[in-house]
Amino acid sequence: MDRGSAKHTPRVDEQQKHETEGLVRGGGPTHAEEWKEPEPMSATGEESHGKYPPGHEPGTPEGITQEGVEARSDLARWLNDSHFPSSKDELVRQAQDGHAPDHIVGMVRGLPDRSFENVAQVAEALGLGMEKRRW
Repeated sequence: MDRGSAKHTPRVDEQQKHETEGLVRGGGPTHAEEWKEPEPMSATGEESHGKYPPGHEPGTPEGITQEGVEARSDLARWLNDSHFPSSKDELVRQAQDGHAPDHIVGMVRGLPDRSFENVAQVAEALGLGMEKRRW
């Protein structure tokens, strides 16, 4: 007779089987300890909008807004093939050659005339904000 485990006694195997029966059948809660129960899902349409102060939404690092995060992401997507360090003119040409959207080309054209070491420096020069790291 196969018990399924050689690490426990038959009594412990039966107890564990009983505890997880609800999960296996998918019909309801298990008979395990409360801390093993999954957290309930929020109801459909029950969103978490407005629970966070502006600038502190989930996924937004301190020191930068959600719009700044999205703008930096767009810049990185269209300037990812650039060979840094690059001048403003080289970055504009890269954006145009890559068929970047007009708003990205416009952002890059608004850069000061200097050399940039990476996309983070481009974003900083555009005033998109920099995330603050706490060590």
